[in-house]
Amino acid sequence: MAAFAGTLAATGQASAETVGTQHVHAAVKGGEAQMVGSPVASQVMNLDIVLPVRDREALKTLAASVSDPQNPYFRHYMTPAQFTERFGPTQEDYATVVSYMEERGLKVVGGSRDGMEVQVRGTVDKVEQAFHVTMRNYRHPTENRVFFSPDREPTTDMAVKLWHVSGMDNFSIPHPKYVKRSDVAAARGISPDALVTHATTGSGPSASFLGSDMRAAYYGGTALTGAGQHVALFEYYGTDLADLATYYKNIGQTNTVPVTLISTDGTSTSCTAAANCDDGEQELDITQALGMAPGLAGLEMYVGSTDTAIISAMTTHSPLALAIGCSWGWTPADASTLDPYFEKMAVQGQSFFVASGDNSTWKKTGAAEAWPGDDAHIISVGGTDLVTASAGGAWKSETAWVDSGGGISPDRVAIPSWQKISGVITTANKGSTTLRNGPDVAANANFTFYTCDNQTTCLANQYGGTSFAAPMWAGLVALANQQAASQGKASVGFFNPKIYAQNVTSSYATGFHDITSGTSGSYSAGTAFDLVTGWGSPKPALITQLLQ
Repeated sequence: MAAFAGTLAATGQASAETVGTQHVHAAVKGGEAQMVGSPVASQVMNLDIVLPVRDREALKTLAASVSDPQNPYFRHYMTPAQFTERFGPTQEDYATVVSYMEERGLKVVGGSRDGMEVQVRGTVDKVEQAFHVTMRNYRHPTENRVFFSPDREPTTDMAVKLWHVSGMDNFSIPHPKYVKRSDVAAARGISPDALVTHATTGSGPSASFLGSDMRAAYYGGTALTGAGQHVALFEYYGTDLADLATYYKNIGQTNTVPVTLISTDGTSTSCTAAANCDDGEQELDITQALGMAPGLAGLEMYVGSTDTAIISAMTTHSPLALAIGCSWGWTPADASTLDPYFEKMAVQGQSFFVASGDNSTWKKTGAAEAWPGDDAHIISVGGTDLVTASAGGAWKSETAWVDSGGGISPDRVAIPSWQKISGVITTANKGSTTLRNGPDVAANANFTFYTCDNQTTCLANQYGGTSFAAPMWAGLVALANQQAASQGKASVGFFNPKIYAQNVTSSYATGFHDITSGTSGSYSAGTAFDLVTGWGSPKPALITQLLQ
């Protein structure tokens, strides 16, 4: 008892310490979500407790500096160990959080100081006591289900202030950003055939596009394969690698890249049809990344149940993947939750690509939800409709994909400095001068791909989405990083500040296909930057341009 009292004194029980981010969704705060009871006190919860970075303002400054071509610190990156030493929680603070949780009956099951998180498991009543909340069940205002949430913002009795506690609610269930042609057609009351007009030049079955076709269209060379590089994929479910084997067998190609499935918080990395788990998103992410970079040293799929656990592992794992793809969307209670991790990625030279979505103009919630595609610290990838010169041939033409996600940040993310550059936001593109605009770049997303998943019959020209485009870009940047390594240069990292600055000059046409036709929702593609395809899709010369 004396030891317990001593710990309370060390953690400062006298006053409750708030958490740096918001956890209660607006629907709960505003009363739109009706309370319908409480979870059972003995129900087990899994939480990911995130500690804040030290000296956040210095981190913000450094993240901007290493990404700015005009700054003397441009691409002077840190290792994860160096980041922890400079910005991570102190060993004392980390130990304090661990002790606090254990003394309140929560079992520590994972996490690390390098990852700035402590993963715990415990019953509802223990969670309520540790964080001074009451867990409630609520009727979802727009979905036919009940969700759980704390009734107020969490606080603790520690002197150590936390940044975030993931897993305290399930208001927003993450969903993959890919769509099936037949589902879209049914929703619009049209024939599925009316949605595909350019599935005629791929080298796959029924002229569908393979990952290798995207490599031929956007890179077109053979010298760079991603050798020595690692690509990571952000996923909420695992996969069945038998589907990957089927894909390569059916297309007559061989995959030589080791694919590693990593559980970040105990979530299963297995996803099989027998277990009623759909691995469609996960498999297409793999095939598009490997198609673009077929000689990678490795591809790692990070699987978890919370965004913070997944991204924490992606910023600490060895070997560190420098190119990352994310094809999922969700609506956090606080859109700033992952920003410290995104800033960490920037100072470590990592490029994080996020699918902008497949339901046209961005909205805050629902199928067209923007986040994380409208965060200012990531590279948002929109969709196009690509035509190639032949099967496995070069780029021929491209228009905006009618469902490409984009617009003005509905999460009210402030416009970043690189979108304030003269010539970026114009009356023609209808962008905002105060809020973040997106997407930043684009690639093919039409219903023109070949896919294999769930150990069922593989399909041609049935699936599309910016889900295909984001991992393509991750693969492309792996090629650039390979070339950078061979020249003794640093990785390209968070390249938005660089490409925005160069694309308002005459060098724009060197690295990008400017997509000038097509409309999606409230916006149309046009000359230079637009809110459907961003700056457009990559040309082969972009790889060299990124290294300059």
